[in-house]
Formats: sequence, C-alpha cells, structure tokens
Amino acid sequence: MEASELLAIAADWSHWDRPPRAFVPRRVQLPHELSPELALVVQGVRRCGKSTLLTQLVERYGLDRQHCLFFNFEDPRLAGSLQHATLQALVDAFEARLGGLPGTYFFDEIQRVDGWQRWLRKQLDLPRGRRFVVTGSNAHLLSGELASQLTGRHLRVELQPFDFEEFRTARPGATVEDYLATGGFPAVVASSEGEQLLRAYFDDIVERDVRERVGARSSRPLRQLVQMLFESAGAELSVRRISAALDLSTDTTSLYLDAVANAYLAFPCPLFAWSTRKQSLRNKKWYPIDNGLRRASIVRGGADRGKQLECATFLLLKRRYRQVCYWRGRGEIDFVVEQAGAPIPVQVSLDGPQERHHRALDEFQGLHRQAGEAVFVDLQAFVDGVPQLPGDGVS
Repeated sequence: MEASELLAIAADWSHWDRPPRAFVPRRVQLPHELSPELALVVQGVRRCGKSTLLTQLVERYGLDRQHCLFFNFEDPRLAGSLQHATLQALVDAFEARLGGLPGTYFFDEIQRVDGWQRWLRKQLDLPRGRRFVVTGSNAHLLSGELASQLTGRHLRVELQPFDFEEFRTARPGATVEDYLATGGFPAVVASSEGEQLLRAYFDDIVERDVRERVGARSSRPLRQLVQMLFESAGAELSVRRISAALDLSTDTTSLYLDAVANAYLAFPCPLFAWSTRKQSLRNKKWYPIDNGLRRASIVRGGADRGKQLECATFLLLKRRYRQVCYWRGRGEIDFVVEQAGAPIPVQVSLDGPQERHHRALDEFQGLHRQAGEAVFVDLQAFVDGVPQLPGDGVS
C-alpha cells in the first residue's frame, strides 16, 4: 500500500484537524509518562472503550495532536496489508510529514498485524524518540512468544467497561439498580438501543475473539458455553460437567474456556488456598465481564439483583487486586483478596449480612488466623465504593 494511502487512512482515525469529542474520563491507573523505551499495552474486552482511552492520553500527557498518529488495524481498507512492513511504511510516511521528527503512535487492535511483535521490539531496543501505545481485545496479546519478545519493554493496563462512578458520570442521576441492570459498556450506557447493542457485542466477541482464536468450525458450542458460564455465575463449575452438557471432550472444553477468558468475556475465580496444588484441584467459579451483557445473553426471567451485585463486586475487586478467589468449607466466603499478605474475606449480600455469612466467616477465620477483618458488601457499601478495600495498586 502506498504511503499516501496509509496516511489517508490514518487521517480518518487521527485528530489532526479537530479534537475528539468529550468522553467520560476513565478511572484507570496509567504510567506517569510515555517512554520511547517502553510500550504501553492496553487490553480489554471489545467495545469497552480502549480506542477512546487512547484519545484521552493525548491530553493526559500533554501531547501535540499533530505529532500523534492513530491507526485501527481492523479497518477493512487494510485487507492484504497486515504485515510488519506496513507498520514501518506508516511510521516512515508520518515522520516524513513531520520533517523527520519522531511521532507518538497509537495502534489499535495491533494483533491483526503479522510480525508486529518483533518489529515493535526493534523500535524499543533502538529508540529514536518514538513512543508507542498499542491495544488488543485478547489477553493472548501478552502471552507466549510475545511475552518473551517484550519482556522488560512494556507496561500493561487492563480496561473494563465503566465502573459505577464512570456510569454515573455518563448518565447523571442514575441509580445503582440502573447500573446493575445496564452494565458499563460505554455505547450501551449512552444509547436507547442498548439491548440490540449488547446482543451484537455478544455475537461479535464470540465470533471474532473466541471462535477465530480456537479455529472452531461453529460458534454454536462456544455461545452455549458462555451462556452456561453466565447463567451459573458465582457457582462452582467443573470442566467435566460443562463437557457433558455441551457434548464436548474435556480437552476441547478446557481450550474453549481459556479462549473465553482470553477474550475477557468471563473470568475464572479459583479457590483460595496457600497451596497451588490444592487450588488447582478444586473447581472454579466464573463471572461475566458485564452485568448487562450477561442479562442480554441468557434466558432467565425475573429480578436477579443479588447475583448482579455479586458479579459487580467481583469486577470491582478485580480492578483492585491481582487475584480474586473464593473459599468453601462447610460454609462459603464469596471472595477472598490478599492485602499486605493477609487474606481478607468478603461477603456480598443485597440486604446485609445473614447468619450463614457469619458462620462461614467464623469457620474461615478459625482456619486462617492471619486473616484480616471481614468486609460486607451490600448495595450501600457498593455505592460508597467499598472503601475498606482500597486495592494493591493494580489497575
């Protein structure tokens, strides 16, 4: 593809002639500055606002828009040109336009480009003042070969749909019940066609970020698997049970579950245990990326606010902690997080703690003498942001 054609496409994605329209500022932990030696990698589920976050970085870091190039590699005009040579041609053309000055590059869905990992590593190893921010809709972006290619050369940020504060900024006057039912996908929050958007998102993510990844002939078993995870949110699920329900082998089911997690559609929640072996022997619980997406994707009538609050609390904790677990003995602790080396039990209840919660806590704290004080999350605590759990610095 000619340099002029690449710049014409870049002009459609960049903001050289006018600033981007105002969006809800995202509450995500970012580095203090962009460095030519370190790529900033933004990952998250499709349509959660990664592209919008990129535009916000221009103002956040005080960048000159004329020296920033945005490019989305899912643009259909790039069909047949998704090779690392295209990246180099794009950089050369833009910097020729800048009179040889280095640019700042925002590359959206870069995993579509063959060989981009080695190309980016070379740029970072031999810095010329260029700065790179890249996004992807799959956790596989930073696994396997890429993990070794960019070791020590990247900072990673994980973005989710809106949290409750962002939701209320986008929709002033909204209640916590509105948030639990609608979820936080930015376009859904702002649209009167939210249900249609959510169903389209579900189909798109399953097809493009899960089925294409595993090479499945049909998306039907994948859809059924995700719906099963969503319907059983917060309950332990075994691979064997899922395999039997979907008539799949356990190996195929495990492959599909990994792909679902990598696409950020649903997250596993393992048993809390100090022993990795003991943890691996117990079934996981699964939680959806978004309450609205869950509601629009499953067949279930009636109110489900208790489960919605549990799912939303899991996502809140996942933003703040490296790992979120559950615990089960005779009773159950909904979540366990680690704070300053101590396990903190978290119980979620729509109407406040019940007797069963206290019995489970007594059992847990009897077995884990170093455990911190329990945290109870009801609707009001969730609205307040659960200040007892400030997090460990993970965004």
